[in-house]
Amino acid sequence: MKFLKFLFIGIFFGIVLIKSEAISWYRIYEMFRFQSFHMYGIIGTAIAVGLGFTQLAKRGLIKNHKGDKIFVPKKENGFSRYLAGGTLFGLGWALVGACPGPMYVLLGTGVYSILIVILAALVGTFIYGVLKDKLPH
Repeated sequence: MKFLKFLFIGIFFGIVLIKSEAISWYRIYEMFRFQSFHMYGIIGTAIAVGLGFTQLAKRGLIKNHKGDKIFVPKKENGFSRYLAGGTLFGLGWALVGACPGPMYVLLGTGVYSILIVILAALVGTFIYGVLKDKLPH
C-alpha cells in the first residue's frame, strides 16, 4: 500500500506518453529528420518542468516522500563524458525508436517485440556495471 502512489504516478506518466504520442515511432522518426516540432516541444516541456522542480527542491520548497529536504548534489564538470554518453543514448534511441521510459509503456500497450529491446538494455546495463571501474569517468 505504501508504494501504491508510485504505481499511480507511473500509470499517469504512461498515459501522458501515449496521449502526447511520445511513444510513436513515426513522431520520433519525424524528430530525427527535423520534419516536426512535436517531439522537441515535449522534450522542451519536460526540461522546463524538471528545471522548475529542481529549483524548488534546492530552495527547500518541496520535500521527499518522508518529509525530508531533497539534497541535490553538485555535478562534476565533464563535457566530454556527457557528450559521449549523450551520443550513445541518442544512437540507441534512433536505433530502436524508444528511450527507457517509453519502452515499458510500449510493452504495456501490447508491443511485445519491445521485450527484445528491454532485454538488450538490461544486458547493456549489466555490462556497464561490470566494466564501470575500468571506464574513464
